[in-house]
Amino acid sequence: MTNTAYPQQRRTGPARILPLLGWLPGYRRQTLRYDLIAGLTVAVMLVPQSMAYAALAGMPPVTGLYAAIVPLVVYALLGTSGSLAVGPVAITALMTSAALAPLAGGDPTRYAALAGLLALLVGAIQVLMGVLRLGVLVNFMSHSVLSGFTSAAAIVIAASQIKDLFGLKSERAETFPEIVESVWQAATTAHGLTIVVSALSIAGLLLLRRYAPKLPGALLVVAAVTAASATFAFGDRGVKILTDVPGGLPAPALPTLSTSDITALLPAAIAIALVAYMEGIAVAKALAAKSRQHVSPNTELVAVGAANASAGLFQAFPVAGGFSRSAVNFTAGARTPFATLITAAVVALTALALTPAFYHLPKAVLAAIVVVAVVGLIDRQGAVSAWRARRSDGLTLALTFAVTLLFGVEPGLAAGVAFSLGVFLWRSARPHIAELGRMPGTNTFRNLARYTGLETNPAVAVIRVDGPLYFANAQHLEDRLLAIAETRAGLRTIIIDASAISDTDADGAHTLGELHQRLADQNIALHLATVRGPVRDLLTRASVWQPLREAGRIHRDINEALAAADTPPAEHQLASHEVL
Repeated sequence: MTNTAYPQQRRTGPARILPLLGWLPGYRRQTLRYDLIAGLTVAVMLVPQSMAYAALAGMPPVTGLYAAIVPLVVYALLGTSGSLAVGPVAITALMTSAALAPLAGGDPTRYAALAGLLALLVGAIQVLMGVLRLGVLVNFMSHSVLSGFTSAAAIVIAASQIKDLFGLKSERAETFPEIVESVWQAATTAHGLTIVVSALSIAGLLLLRRYAPKLPGALLVVAAVTAASATFAFGDRGVKILTDVPGGLPAPALPTLSTSDITALLPAAIAIALVAYMEGIAVAKALAAKSRQHVSPNTELVAVGAANASAGLFQAFPVAGGFSRSAVNFTAGARTPFATLITAAVVALTALALTPAFYHLPKAVLAAIVVVAVVGLIDRQGAVSAWRARRSDGLTLALTFAVTLLFGVEPGLAAGVAFSLGVFLWRSARPHIAELGRMPGTNTFRNLARYTGLETNPAVAVIRVDGPLYFANAQHLEDRLLAIAETRAGLRTIIIDASAISDTDADGAHTLGELHQRLADQNIALHLATVRGPVRDLLTRASVWQPLREAGRIHRDINEALAAADTPPAEHQLASHEVL
């Protein structure tokens, strides 16, 4: 399989508006064969999954099919990834349920209307972010936050399916403690045959995944158990089945809800918009790297946002790019978004003609599909790696995990993002400051705390600041240098190696000016070496650069600064004027 089978995408003219047009000029019969196989493969996987994720979202199973038709067509027209498989996914389904259940009041009609409004809000937010080129905002959700959130959400999702796996007569719950309490109270209502159906379904899914991964395991299990259910009348024996699944395709309709509903759903919409985009763009970039295709993050935001908006108009719920289906799509040979159009066509055919076949499908099978799908989302290795790499990353992951598990998805995300931003601010307020020494026989300087045998001069301290100098850490640097000046007898010069100071602000410039004066009062000269251009420009505008330059305190590198420290002031002032 070579890269030549991947059409090169053009990004000029109409293709900028409809990226699919960028693929068409290079589309060939060989490419169609790959896309056809991939589209059919994903479709047989998506049909049972979409119905299962609809149930997870608290929606009728048929709405999962709706979410896998028009949104896929929209993404195929606007998306830049040839392999990303958009549709219902477990995480956004859980977040949808958590957002809608408290507002619907048990009214299925209101619940469906709220789901459509939520999808519209998610789509509008994503499109706006894409148009304004704000895809960078998702960087505020670190890997530790996403890992902790995803792992906890997977556990909550799996726990939420116990009700259907065991046939319990319990109330719907959202957070993990509520689910545990609900299951405990309803434990005596467990149904034996339902448990058998669940166990066989899970076993079948796991065995097919391990020993026949190329087969559509979910579809085969659904077909087998549905046939058994119809033959042995599972519905008459107490097993909950889907019964009538509406056929046909939905008509577009704008949800009619109040402004208060929009206000209530907006926080959840923002969270889903970010998580859905993060989930999709991560897998899209990974697959694009393998196929040497180009994925535009901001265009992807617009594409997924438009897909979500269409989901809201067609009686569905929020969608995203799924990890597992996208991997299957890529492995099956998808070359362009045309594979997604084929998937949508097969799902539409299912919704039009095949929904009666799901009449006897036990709900326990859909629950089993969800559980098997989300177990792999629990990132145990990621937690260990984060803790080993840096304790603060491990704490961020643990906090996000705990809050998501105990209080819900939105509080978990908010806590994780807030904590990780707090850690970032704390780190930036205390940048790494190293004192340097010269390696014998060289002009290379290293950290005294990490290397032995370095050459130093008791009258000179060479200090390197690793990070930007701005309002949050300027006082920290000033305190550190003044402490060095006060505790070292015979110190005459402090040289700041500014090579790692990438940026500064007015407070940083003011601090350097203050240090210059305060150290001078102690007969200690402050020198700056290797100052970057942007930092020099700001120091100039802040009227700090010129006094230091006129005093001969600005140098190209540390060696020049050391030479100036051993030179009478008049001479090194002249030298400084000569080099700048």
